Amino acid sequence: MGVGKWISGVLGWALAGPIGALLGFSLGALFEGVGNAGRADDTLSGMQGQRNSFMISLLVLSAAVMKSDGKVMRSELDYVKGFIRVNFGEGAVAQALQIMKKLLGKEIDLPSVCAQIKAHMDISQRLQLMHYLIGIAQADGHVSAIEVETLKNIALYMGISRQESDSLFAMFSNSLDDAYKVLELTPDASDEEVKRAYKRLAFKHHPDRVESLGADVRKSAEEKFKTIVAAYETIKKERGFN
Repeated sequence: MGVGKWISGVLGWALAGPIGALLGFSLGALFEGVGNAGRADDTLSGMQGQRNSFMISLLVLSAAVMKSDGKVMRSELDYVKGFIRVNFGEGAVAQALQIMKKLLGKEIDLPSVCAQIKAHMDISQRLQLMHYLIGIAQADGHVSAIEVETLKNIALYMGISRQESDSLFAMFSNSLDDAYKVLELTPDASDEEVKRAYKRLAFKHHPDRVESLGADVRKSAEEKFKTIVAAYETIKKERGFN
């Protein structure tokens, strides 16, 4: 039996390339039925493989952020455990930690790993992945300068623009200035530009666009979507338009 259901069955594209090399053949021991991981072609297996690869990518990049300042604190690992528990359930914690501990002992080539992710995830999935990473980094209420730099490099390597990454960072604040950043705007934008930006962001971050990654990821995307709506409502109220 595998060690959990958070990641199970076919592994998808993360079994190969730089991500697969990080975890090595021992990755297969964590799962059931990985023999056809690279060859599964039915819809269900394809969705399962995409989800599993997303989750493994989340752990790889989380490890890279944790290691970025040259040390891994027990408190950081506890924050990741709490994050996994809240977002994916208690059953996911043991498996995630087993993978994470292996990753923390590896050198992670961020440009190569992110290039692999960019090649296999659409922009909505990459934005959701980045949102998770920022949430983990901010879990202790403080993000160091080196962590911010690492996060911004990850975004750049994954093909996420500076405006898009600034928008994701701003989602964790609630000031008027941050509301504009969430919509990828500056305060001098016109009312029409605000409306157009909201429609564009609502489409790009709509939860339906990550539905293939599972109900728990979709739920998190719904929360992110609510943040965009709240930012828009904040600006509307401040400007007095409907």
